[in-house]
Order: sequence, then structure tokens, then C-alpha cells
Amino acid sequence: MNRPIFLAALLAAAPAAAHYGMIIPSDPMLAQDEGRSVDLTVSFSHPFEEDGMVLERPDAFTVTHDGETTDLLGELSDATVMGEPGFTMTHALERPGTHVFAMTPVPYWEPAEDAFIQHFTKTYVSAYGDDEGWDAELGLRTEIVPLSKPFGLWAGNVFQGIVHLEGEPVPYAEVEVEFYNEGQEASVPSDLMITQTIKADADGVFTYAAPTDADGWWGFAALNTAPETMDHEGEAKAVELGAVIWVHFEEWED
Repeated sequence: MNRPIFLAALLAAAPAAAHYGMIIPSDPMLAQDEGRSVDLTVSFSHPFEEDGMVLERPDAFTVTHDGETTDLLGELSDATVMGEPGFTMTHALERPGTHVFAMTPVPYWEPAEDAFIQHFTKTYVSAYGDDEGWDAELGLRTEIVPLSKPFGLWAGNVFQGIVHLEGEPVPYAEVEVEFYNEGQEASVPSDLMITQTIKADADGVFTYAAPTDADGWWGFAALNTAPETMDHEGEAKAVELGAVIWVHFEEWED
């Protein structure tokens, strides 16, 4: 695939250096002959630049399957991800169906934005040819609920989701979209094209189609401001709440 060509074709843009919580599995669709477990890499970063940031041990890390949520926080192992502290883990997938991994991080102070950032992040993994549960809503404070399967998509397919905050759709929510440029294979003609920005409609629904030769992981982050503030050095500061979902688009092979 020719990544420089597909990136030159991106039209909608926003400033670079967006932050993303990341949960990247070794395989978004685990088949019977591919083993019985999935490896996860957990980080906080600028994914296109592969520029890591410090991720403290999260407040929560879970997996949800068939309506049952399991605490996995104790299974996270310290690791260096993109040059900064992050985590890895291997999780056994004992039953078929969709397994939803979710992270609630500790709020992160970002001097450049004069605000705290907290990205509620999730990733969906299908096990053994069963996609039951692909539209699961976890009840996170803020989350993107998929209207399209977040796996099993061809590059060029449309992905749709609903932005929720406190369980309610967010009209005209702003959603940042960025490609995980693993291995730094892709380039862009302008830094303005690293992070794309789209907006949801009046019902909180947004639509995005990855370029046809842009297979890989794409992050979607819907950003809202919390009604409360947090203290930083004696001053009340805003808190950015991010609903993040990672979606995998597959390469079409003739």
C-alpha cells in the first residue's frame, strides 16, 4: 500500500499533536487457529507521530463480554511504549464473541492546554468467528457507541458511532480522527493533515470512511468539557473528557 499517496488525499484537517489513550490488541479478530489469547499494548500518545507520553497506572482497566465485566487492572505489566511509561498484558479469550477492553485513566495535566485530560478508551476484539456484542455500550462516563462493527471493516468502509456523555447523545460533538502510524511508514504534506476533525449530527452520530489504502488502526476521540474543575497549584482548571475508540480497517487483497 502507498501510504504517502493516501495521506495526500485527506481533506478535512485539524491541528497536529492530538492526544489519544490507546489500547492496541495484537489481533482485532482472533481465529481458532491463532491461539487462545490476545496481547494488548496500553499507552497515551500522539499516534501518528508515535510520540509517547507518560501513562500512569489507570484508575480502571476492564474487559466486558456477554454483559459481564471483569477487572483486569492487576494484570497490567509496566512497559515502555513509544519511549514512555505504558503497559502491556496478555489476556486469555476463553469464549467466542466480542470482548471489549476499556480504560479509565488518571486525569493528566496538560500545560499546553491549561487543562486536565481524561480519555475513556476502549477497543473491541472478536474471538473465534463470533461477533456477538460488537455494539456493546459499557456505561462509561463518556464513550463512543459503535453503529458499525469496530472490526471486520475494509479500508474504505464507513464507520459510524454515537457520542455519549453521562449516558446521553451529544449533539454536534467534535470528533478527532487520527491514524496510528506504526513504523512511521506514512507521511503528510502538512502537519495540519495529521489529525482530522469531523462533527456529529444533531443526534450525536458521526460518520467516517478511511481511505481505501489506509488499513490499520484509527483512533476516534470525541471531546467534551466536564462540568466540574480540578485543582492545579491552587487554581481551578478545566477537565477535558475524551471518549476514545480504536477501530481497525483491513487491507483488501485481490
